[in-house]
Amino acid sequence: QLQLVESGGGLVQPGGSLRLSCAASGFTSDYYYIGWFRQAPGKEREGISCISRSGGNTYYTDSVKGRFTISRDNAKNTVYLQMNSLKPEDTAVYYCAATTRTTLLTVRSMCIAQARVDSWGQGIQVTVSS
Repeated sequence: QLQLVESGGGLVQPGGSLRLSCAASGFTSDYYYIGWFRQAPGKEREGISCISRSGGNTYYTDSVKGRFTISRDNAKNTVYLQMNSLKPEDTAVYYCAATTRTTLLTVRSMCIAQARVDSWGQGIQVTVSS
């Protein structure tokens, strides 16, 4: 059974940093994309960053470009989201998600359309406030 577990969220002041982790287990193949999504109160869930298996292909939504960095350690089956220069508008529940159905799928499509997502983590709260 596919399982994704997020960690690293919490309360941080504007301008601060957090690093989220997403630990994956239960995959029969290690060829999968992982993405980070978030949902703020009253808003739809949006894809903010996605990464291919090799890490060679990444996508960032415009609002986080230059501030967030996605990376993965395949030996640990873990994907990270380093979030710097956090803003109050980054406050949301953050989810990681994965797909093993990567044929002809770009990480951009996975993020924008939430395409072919097989499993979701339970979500973790990130609050940016002074």
